[in-house]
Amino acid sequence: MTNLVADIETTAEEHPDATAVAANGQEITYEEFWSRTGRFAAALADAGIEPGDRVALYLPNVPQFLTAFHGVLRAGGVVVPMNPQYKAREISHLLADSEASVAVSLADLLPRVEAVMDDTHLTRVVSVGGEDSESDTSEAVTPFEAFLAEEETPVVSRADDDVAIQPYTSGTTGQPKGVLLTHHNVAWDARASASLMDGGVKESDKFLGVLPLFHIYGMTITMVAVLFEGGSFYPLPTWDAQEALSLIEREELTVMHGVPAMFNDVLNQPNAAEFDLSSIRFANSGGDSLPAAVMEGFEELYGIELYEGYGLTETSPVSHANSPGHRRPGSIGQPIEGVEAMIVTEDFEPVERVERGPIDEETADLDTITGELVISGPNVMKGYHDRPEANEEVFTEHEGKRWFHTGDVGYWDEENFFYVVDREKHVIVTGGYNVYPREVEELLYEHEAIADAAVVGIPDERRNETIKAFIVPVPDSEVSAEAIKEYCLSNLAEYKHPRKVEFREELPRTTTGKVQKFELAENQQASDQ
Repeated sequence: MTNLVADIETTAEEHPDATAVAANGQEITYEEFWSRTGRFAAALADAGIEPGDRVALYLPNVPQFLTAFHGVLRAGGVVVPMNPQYKAREISHLLADSEASVAVSLADLLPRVEAVMDDTHLTRVVSVGGEDSESDTSEAVTPFEAFLAEEETPVVSRADDDVAIQPYTSGTTGQPKGVLLTHHNVAWDARASASLMDGGVKESDKFLGVLPLFHIYGMTITMVAVLFEGGSFYPLPTWDAQEALSLIEREELTVMHGVPAMFNDVLNQPNAAEFDLSSIRFANSGGDSLPAAVMEGFEELYGIELYEGYGLTETSPVSHANSPGHRRPGSIGQPIEGVEAMIVTEDFEPVERVERGPIDEETADLDTITGELVISGPNVMKGYHDRPEANEEVFTEHEGKRWFHTGDVGYWDEENFFYVVDREKHVIVTGGYNVYPREVEELLYEHEAIADAAVVGIPDERRNETIKAFIVPVPDSEVSAEAIKEYCLSNLAEYKHPRKVEFREELPRTTTGKVQKFELAENQQASDQ
């Protein structure tokens, strides 16, 4: 393999009239799609992009994302996906750290890009939509269609271990880190994950594209996987349960990947039972633990088995999955093809397996059967961008293999099913998104009326967890909970803002000054009972 997009060229040659992308009532054939990626790649080369250079994509799920993504790779570049919910404060670091010189942005988001251009390496911005909108940096901004070159350029050859995608994830400090995923990482994970379906992905398959394409789950497991095999991709820019259900029924889509909150939303639609989803042959949930009630409710309502998987950005993303014939409710599944995993102690000794899971976690002695989940395989990232110390922390060389530390605590059974029981890192998982408290806390500390702050995740029926901020106000200051929420909304992505705010005279701390977050969370749970 020289470039993970190369196989799409073969598909385009063999099935030029097949539908690659369908959106807004329009269908784009493989021949047209492949041509547009070539013209985008040629335009990047004309703009000075060379193999290995970074190009940022600041877009929702629109057809231009797919064209730009594959065009960047076709030109030999590296895709830097950015969450379109991110504000200027958040994209500034991603752009500067990646040294991206070109960004593709939704026209509505241009003001955020323009606000940080002087602090980054950006020299060119390609605008999607709103072609007539005015820009403060009009000379640097080019509409998407005008940017495309007249002629195509061939696929630039890249080595298997060359970086293809550089998504960003936050560590326990909340500082975003660039994850270096190679062409081999992503291609392997897409194919191995696709093989979990009966017969694998087929040319007749139609994938629902509701998972955000800036996120590695949506990018690899839906977009890359279906286009590899010549199927059709149906992107939706935003999640709307009614729209998604209508699209599945109307177009007879065959595959649905989502996060638990999406499946829960489906169940909570008053007319959920009226939709015919019989065309779906495979449904999968990832990004967060799947509540048993959601899985059972979906299966009872539609008669479709809902499978659960596990992964991280650093593993491209899928490392474990349940699949037809290999399913254990309550488990994240077994390692996918080519991937190895273990549950280890702090000394990197394998923890003894239980006979069969899941176990009763309330009665079991978890300390004796749990450890950290570590992973080794062709899907594991090359490393973090420009973070040698972080790489030393997350990798262990053991018996000739390189193991990635997930930071998740779990156990395994004798049939090689794995179970995650807790998160070692202080991550809050809300609606399938990871939120790191320190990032929110640092913003809160900048508020002139806030003296002290702590952020924790609290149980939420829909999102699994929601964010709560405990605030100690500056004496004699006047600040409301709503004002704090609005302050966070103006500086952070919507899903990161605290949905609940509680004022305290002081925060519980240890003798060394650390906030006892477990106490805050426990008190919250007790008050809700």
